Amino acid sequence: MPENPPRRPRPAPKKKPSWLRPTAARTDGPHAAGAAPRPADPAAGEASVVEAAVYRDGHRVSTPGSLSETYRQLREQPEGMAWIGLQRPSESELLSLAEEFDLHQLAVEDALEAHQRPKLERYGDTLFVVLRAARYLDAPEEVDFGELHIFVGPDFVITVRHGAAPDLSAVRCRMEATPELLALGPEAVLYAILDAVVDGYAPVVAGVQNDIDEIETEVFGGDPAVSRRIYELAREMVEFQRATSPLVSMLHGLMAGFAKYGTDDELQRYLRDVADHVTHTSERVDGFRSALTDILQVNATLVTQQQNAEMRALAEAGFEQNEEIKKISSWAAILFAPTLVGTIYGMNFDNMPELHWVGGYPFAIVLMAVVCTSLYFIFKRRDWL
Repeated sequence: MPENPPRRPRPAPKKKPSWLRPTAARTDGPHAAGAAPRPADPAAGEASVVEAAVYRDGHRVSTPGSLSETYRQLREQPEGMAWIGLQRPSESELLSLAEEFDLHQLAVEDALEAHQRPKLERYGDTLFVVLRAARYLDAPEEVDFGELHIFVGPDFVITVRHGAAPDLSAVRCRMEATPELLALGPEAVLYAILDAVVDGYAPVVAGVQNDIDEIETEVFGGDPAVSRRIYELAREMVEFQRATSPLVSMLHGLMAGFAKYGTDDELQRYLRDVADHVTHTSERVDGFRSALTDILQVNATLVTQQQNAEMRALAEAGFEQNEEIKKISSWAAILFAPTLVGTIYGMNFDNMPELHWVGGYPFAIVLMAVVCTSLYFIFKRRDWL
């Protein structure tokens, strides 16, 4: 973009393009079937305007209370710039912005639908940028992602936020505190937003690093719940990588257009610094994914070793139990033999053979001894005793 782009005169309201006219049976555009339902009442849409302001020469000149007031005051400031911040806007509100600032249909559809990957597209003299912001939540120890859509034109910046991150109020305060930077125009606002999103990744990186350190301790401590934590953190790192990786090529694309669009030297240095931070963050995220993959493999190995040790202990316990059962069974069989003989000859029936035999008692004793001795040697030979 040029350093000081010519401000186009604010046109009077004109007839809406066909895709901006709501109809009952639209099959394309923001009203297409399957699009998320949005409030149709324009008054309801104004509730999503977080803040709107008109600036001139880096200073705020007005704070309109509605979009229509913003349009009017921007027309009265030929050299002014409008910065409109929205959060989860209604369809009617975005269509109003599209009509006023001549936003492209596809960009408006993306802003309505959300769930976009980071990208940078140019539609005429308007840039459309999609960013994925992130913040680290200490209590649940997880990463929360937000989505930010930015329309940048010659005299306006429109931010559409889906989610809690990032906090653009801090960016606005920072820019208003440095009017010489804000005076450089919408490009300066875009770069400040990029810087805020990328700087917001630093606490996430620190939080994830701390989580990985804790996970390593839990893995070698034998915590059975660590596998789930590894999986959940790895899934968050996939989302984090999707948020950071495209930014590298996006920023290099912006830097490639420095000469073509006559970007201010200060903004060039600013953007290069943001690009360095993005590259560093992207490399850290790649490292986290590799580390989590290695930790997951180590954890699987340790779990397998633990399971093998438990199975070995169970097998040894079963073997020892079998040996005890063998001994008990052997002695039970040895003691059963004399008990059987004594029981038979102790029934005292009159017609039993050898009941009145003189040598019956010694014979029974010898028989018991022979049977017990034979069983003992048999079990001993089979290592049951």
